[in-house]
Amino acid sequence: MREEDKFFLLPKAQIYTKEYVIKRTRWLNNYTGTNLYHIIRFIDNCENFKGYIENLIGTIQIPLGIAGPLKINGQYAKGLFYVPLATTQSTLVRSYDRGMVILTKSGGVNTLVLKDEIHISPVFFMNNITQAKMFTLWIVKNFEKIKKEAEKTTSYGKLLRIRPWIIGKKVFLSFYYSTGDAMGLNIIVIATDRACRYISEKTKTKFYLRSNLSSDKKASFFNFIDGYGKEVLAEATIPKEIITQYLNTTPQEIYNFWHSAVLGSIQSGMIGINAHFANGLAAIFAACGQDVASIANAHLGIGECDVTEKGDLYITLKVPCLPIGTVGGATSLPAQSECLKIIGCFGAGKANKFAEIIGATLLGGEVSIIAALAGGYFAKAHIDARKRKLNEI
Repeated sequence: MREEDKFFLLPKAQIYTKEYVIKRTRWLNNYTGTNLYHIIRFIDNCENFKGYIENLIGTIQIPLGIAGPLKINGQYAKGLFYVPLATTQSTLVRSYDRGMVILTKSGGVNTLVLKDEIHISPVFFMNNITQAKMFTLWIVKNFEKIKKEAEKTTSYGKLLRIRPWIIGKKVFLSFYYSTGDAMGLNIIVIATDRACRYISEKTKTKFYLRSNLSSDKKASFFNFIDGYGKEVLAEATIPKEIITQYLNTTPQEIYNFWHSAVLGSIQSGMIGINAHFANGLAAIFAACGQDVASIANAHLGIGECDVTEKGDLYITLKVPCLPIGTVGGATSLPAQSECLKIIGCFGAGKANKFAEIIGATLLGGEVSIIAALAGGYFAKAHIDARKRKLNEI
């Protein structure tokens, strides 16, 4: 047997039994000369992963922490919450925990869900710009028929509108959907494929299902402006006494730091201005069964602060791209569903509540890290964490 043929010996049948996973892992042990002990420690119920992953060889453990209490005064999220965060980044849970407690002591976080829709943008090919214009008029005239075709494939997804973009002989169509409590990407892919086949048949045009205009899992000004998933606002006012006592700085110092960071963000050409939305999003997404790659969209938010007439700190944020769900996807995996249950967000009717909890959590993270940088003790927290890792303290 040729050496290169050995690459094809990996057992690839999609069989989700402990015995077959061990068989595949043993093959890797022999081929790579390693002992994959930890990877296969928790595969007693590997049938749970059917439909989520292929060529299963085991599981990866991510430490899970809890932060709170976090008081939220929202449309959907009301009361005290303890938020699960899965991360290997030292100081992260501690930082979010501190910010949440500060917000709770200050009366809590006000939250709103402004928008709830997700989009996908196929591209159609015309012979000239005149045909492109006529095509867009046909789309407008026949929207209800297109909507009917799309919604034949789903009980959750509802086609809200179609927005055309003409670029030369190509017409890009942004299909906007509401997908209920599901994140909805699979829903809109299947629905739009059926709708596009209907359009193609009726107009005798060629299409590609995706064009990158919707920028799924990519950073773009289009989604920053237009939104992608849920759009969330969060705000809080923190009394100056609490900032002085618990954060060892002042509202004015926090504002001064924030303003400098805005200038730095502009100089860098950053899309969105925030301290570290991505940290909290990654930790929540990993814990609660969300598509972690969607952080590429979700982190594009704006954080803002100001000093009130009374000298207190007003802090707010906007998250325009939050593609999340509380049904479907990995939300039903055992550990992930338990994390959603901790915050009361597992199952139908909970997605907007989940969005508000995420917005409030991110606000806690912004308060904590901005205060640490303004107060001059940001590095100390990381030094202490390193010492703990080395068992020096």
